Amino acid sequence: MHSGKLILILFTAFIFFHATGGNVYAEEAVITGSNLNIRSGPGTEYESIGSADTGQSYTVVQQMDDWVEIELPEGTGWVSAEFISVSEDSTAEPESSAVSGEEPGVSSITIQEDNTQLREGPSTEHDIIDFAAEGTEFEVISSSGDWYEVSNEEVTGFVLKDLINDSGSTDNSGFKNKTIVIDAGHGGRDVGAIGATESFEKDITYLTAHELAQELQYLGADVHLTRADDEFISLASRATYSNFVDTDAFISLHYNSVPELPNVSGIESFYYAGQNEKMAQYIQEGIIKETEVSDRGIGEGDFLVLRMNMKPSVLLELGFISNPEKEALLKTNAYQKKLVSGIVSGLGAYFDE
Repeated sequence: MHSGKLILILFTAFIFFHATGGNVYAEEAVITGSNLNIRSGPGTEYESIGSADTGQSYTVVQQMDDWVEIELPEGTGWVSAEFISVSEDSTAEPESSAVSGEEPGVSSITIQEDNTQLREGPSTEHDIIDFAAEGTEFEVISSSGDWYEVSNEEVTGFVLKDLINDSGSTDNSGFKNKTIVIDAGHGGRDVGAIGATESFEKDITYLTAHELAQELQYLGADVHLTRADDEFISLASRATYSNFVDTDAFISLHYNSVPELPNVSGIESFYYAGQNEKMAQYIQEGIIKETEVSDRGIGEGDFLVLRMNMKPSVLLELGFISNPEKEALLKTNAYQKKLVSGIVSGLGAYFDE
């Protein structure tokens, strides 16, 4: 009796397998963040058991809330769903060598300009995950409207087709001929706030400033940095420099720290005495949309770099480095790109007004 049931089950499985064409599907998690922690459980309270970098792929075991369990060479681990892209992968050989959705004759592309944006999905609404250098080659995986899905050994993402054509160009009119001064807070002997792991605010603002400068220059803006290195520059000098170069927007970058309250988080933007409130609002909204972190709002701030500044200016507090989880996140390229994308989006909305 039992053997009869077993034969029936096996026969049913055999019929189902052949009816579905023999394809066995598994979800693959592609890492979109660099130096992403792999943890022993679904949460930041679990210990880190390793790390993963952009472009690496793992088989998905299961998902629990905002965490995904992945297969490792030995056992499994958990990664934040925020920094992965999940796709369906088939173990069966494709019937044709052509990639689904690929345009005829397009199997690879070569990047034409430095710092070409790669995004998580086929639209500007998706996060920037990397900037490709001129001459970088990619395999074309698929085509979706005005976008190619591309991949190489380091990263998988989406690139606007116009960006890989010699004659193509993006609509950067909102930033053309705009002079933007980026002020990386603190520097030199002035280390600024100190993080949970003894990191210095001056180093993280410098990182953000260069990511932001790179993106704005790509969009056609004339970008100036108040400090080009780890050096001390007085607050008065920063404001004076902004006034001198006929600035269209001055953006001062900072990070908060409240060691006695390590769980505090959020982003806030400041303007001075009612001036430039709209710019602060646009930028704040852009950053919150990109990062989805706690919105601490905008407010008037009596900061010298704003008070002495005769040009449109804002000061941004982009997170709390006293929060261990946020401090670690701020050091990743993926999250820095989110911050930059939000700032650029808000600034673009301000210029388009």
